[in-house]
Amino acid sequence: MSRSSFRIGTRGSLLALKQTDQVMTVLQALFPDLELQRVIIKTRGDRILDSPLSRIGGKGLFIREIEEALHREDIDLAVHSLKDLPTELPDGMCLGGVLKRGDPRDALVCKAGCRLQDLGEGDSVATSSLRRRAQLLHLRPGIGVVDIRGNVDTRLRKMEDGHSTAIMLAACGLHRAGLDDRITEYLDPQLFLPAAGQGIIALEIRQQDRRTAAILEKISDPLSLRAGMAERNFLRLLEGGCQIPIGCLCNLNGNHCTIRGMLSDVEGARVIQKTVRGPSADSLGLAEQLATDILKAGGEEILHELRHHEQNQ
Repeated sequence: MSRSSFRIGTRGSLLALKQTDQVMTVLQALFPDLELQRVIIKTRGDRILDSPLSRIGGKGLFIREIEEALHREDIDLAVHSLKDLPTELPDGMCLGGVLKRGDPRDALVCKAGCRLQDLGEGDSVATSSLRRRAQLLHLRPGIGVVDIRGNVDTRLRKMEDGHSTAIMLAACGLHRAGLDDRITEYLDPQLFLPAAGQGIIALEIRQQDRRTAAILEKISDPLSLRAGMAERNFLRLLEGGCQIPIGCLCNLNGNHCTIRGMLSDVEGARVIQKTVRGPSADSLGLAEQLATDILKAGGEEILHELRHHEQNQ
């Protein structure tokens, strides 16, 4: 491989390609002599579309084959949504950096143009996320929640074809796909917490690849990285994954840090939300405090019940 070439691994979905294009644009602007090559890799998560994520292994299904290509040195860099990356990366892999965070909020798309508060009995919202399902059922217990899989464009088409009244997606994904005009409501994070790392594009590399690490250091956004690491620390301490409804959002404003987190049972009957504040320099410690507060407020019991249920399925 020429020293000036750079192979970037990605899934082939519309959103994944848009995110990779964004990474390539930033890289090309700073390193115009780099020859960039996009390598599309099909993952198991892309092939299995008829089962809920929580039943077939979670979001790790969307990254395994890409990480294997990275390990074989078929690619130099893997592009992911940070929220899809497990908190523990495989041996030899590390996070090389992140791009500046996009909108972290969840968004509602309704074919009738309704907001969440306008939906009633007989209406349904589609989502593949247990976190969104739990918060939806908690805020609007009268509406139905149905599962949905597929790329952003596929999910929108299913909704239009009658699968559901509305659909909930990450706002940043709709923005990146050029579908902002479909959004009928942005969900307030004070009431509806996003996934840890939502809105952040993550760049995974081999731990010993100093050349790539040096390049990515130039494009990585330090504030987004700090916020993302705090949210992932909260997630790690609660051992949260696709099977557990957990949300978290870290806001950094100068020297001030605010982190809000939630943990819920699957049906949204018990939702624990807590907020911690402190200096930005202690964001990881604040995330640990937040996790401890939630565990003490009943989170330990919820986690025990969720894991017991999972083992008996």
